[in-house]
Amino acid sequence: MQEKGTISIHTENIFPIIKKFLYSDHEIFLRELVSNAVDATQKIKRLAALGQYNGELGDLQVEVAFDEAAKTITISDNGLGMTADEIKKYINQIAFSGATEFMEKFKDAKDANEIIGRFGLGFYSAFMVSDQVEIQTLSYQDGAEPARWVCDGSTEFEISEGSRTTRGTDIIMHINADGEEFLDKSRLQGILDKYAKFLPVPIKFGTTTEREPDGEDEEGKPKYTEVEVDNIINNTSPIWTKAPADLIDQDYLDFYKELYPFSEDPLFWIHLNVDYPFNLTGVLYFPKIKNDFEIQKNKIKLYSRQVFITDEVKDIVPEFLMLLHGVIDSPDIPLNVSRSFLQADGNVKKINNYITKKVADKLSELFKADRKAFEEKWSDIGLFVKYGMISEDKFYDKAKDFVLLENTKKEFFTLDEYKTKVAPNQTDKDGTEVYIYTNDPAKQDTFIQSANKKDYDVLLLNSPIDGHFVAQMEQKLEKTSIKRVDADVIDKIIKKEDAPAHVLTEEQSATIKTIFDKAITKANFKVEIESLNPDELPVTVTMDEFMRRMKEMAAMGGGGMSFYGTLPDNYKVSINGNHKLISRIAQAESEEEQTQLAKQAFDLALLSQGMLTGPELTEFVNRSVSLI
Repeated sequence: MQEKGTISIHTENIFPIIKKFLYSDHEIFLRELVSNAVDATQKIKRLAALGQYNGELGDLQVEVAFDEAAKTITISDNGLGMTADEIKKYINQIAFSGATEFMEKFKDAKDANEIIGRFGLGFYSAFMVSDQVEIQTLSYQDGAEPARWVCDGSTEFEISEGSRTTRGTDIIMHINADGEEFLDKSRLQGILDKYAKFLPVPIKFGTTTEREPDGEDEEGKPKYTEVEVDNIINNTSPIWTKAPADLIDQDYLDFYKELYPFSEDPLFWIHLNVDYPFNLTGVLYFPKIKNDFEIQKNKIKLYSRQVFITDEVKDIVPEFLMLLHGVIDSPDIPLNVSRSFLQADGNVKKINNYITKKVADKLSELFKADRKAFEEKWSDIGLFVKYGMISEDKFYDKAKDFVLLENTKKEFFTLDEYKTKVAPNQTDKDGTEVYIYTNDPAKQDTFIQSANKKDYDVLLLNSPIDGHFVAQMEQKLEKTSIKRVDADVIDKIIKKEDAPAHVLTEEQSATIKTIFDKAITKANFKVEIESLNPDELPVTVTMDEFMRRMKEMAAMGGGGMSFYGTLPDNYKVSINGNHKLISRIAQAESEEEQTQLAKQAFDLALLSQGMLTGPELTEFVNRSVSLI
């Protein structure tokens, strides 16, 4: 049997284009060829189960080997194998059925994953790293003869009698100069660990040394012998392929450690398993998120039939679920697709909605089953829940019943519970309920105590996204305003009808304003005389709630807010006209004494906010000593 021929392509040579275009992603050749070998192995197993193959199956596995001296990488399987006619059909014809389309469209493709597979070019990815590719194969069919196919990366091929004596296929790649990095054990091991770690057929890559018990020594201590065993790089039955009823908690924890060896144990997990209207399995874990959620992303791995595709899953998983860790496996997501395909695909949208619902249902179930345990986990999952509510309306509708608000006394409330708690005392003269919060209890303690004197409750909202969460609550909750405790003096945060009367005359108020305007040399501080409770501080420095919130959201990357991030900070200096110190300043005998007392009161207000630093702090300390 000897035959030479030309692969039928109606355009220029495709191989240089494959090499050039796919060069940036050329490690993917190993995934493609190992996946093909696994498919061939599973097919022979299926035929045996159906009674269409009666021979011995033997030890079914795929082997990856390399020879640095000969510059070859070989992928072997003992699957179906091929006849010479099947080689012509599957390698020369079907693999190139999309070649013309490929030639027309490759210029518009955005990445290599958009090309391989989609045009039936999986096998030909071997030419990214090879000067020559050889196939040695023997079909499972009775009386089949071994066949050999060889191609040097041109459109010419040769088919001849093969040398293989057992069922299956060897793909032998003669590695080119650009591909020599792959003639390295650790490089190949790394790629196999990435793409083949959970393939359903054992993948052998060389051998490894293990220690086996070998009796006891003279002192009765156990002895060990070192033995060489096959290095099987994959777990063929990961937990997402099993029924939840067959698993215990330790199985899920062990698998998490397999995925993320250096991570803390997760809080809990969700086992996904659906076969209609799409196929999806997987396990999603809730990690301990805390407040550093940026480093948590890209931890969900996407598989298709146990073949790793990507950990860039943002088009499949809703944005807020990117904080989760784990695995999703769906044969309904093609192995190689473009982002535009994912964004438009109906199955992907259904998967997205399904996962959102499952996560919300799990959290609701945990909340109802054990409220106290849920509260204890809130510091870890609160950021995640709020992020979901902000970014996904469907999630908000479910989460509004289990999202928790925590106050400075470490008490927890649902949205409805909190409304009931504060409505009687924290409703202003216009009928608006006012929620007060702190994002830094230590720094804002003076303001918190001022609120507590009036029996106002203060929430703790100190996560990176709470600025966005506050804005959303104000949108969703009727007649509710949410203000940071240091946004203004407390009597202005919740305005009541019974504001205290001014003790200063109009003339005295004007005098005090002039004194403080002179004493405060900072351009971005605006002085206002207020009629406040005499027990409040004489001077309070605040930043407008709206302005501060916009700047915080700009810093967090809030859409359309970047303009606010460029504006200077502006502050209001509230002078409590009813405080004894202010009356004393108004009645001071000399202008020097008035200025000194005004500066002292203003610096005290800055000090309470942590805003007094450098030479100004030194000057304040020296002035305090002289006043004492």
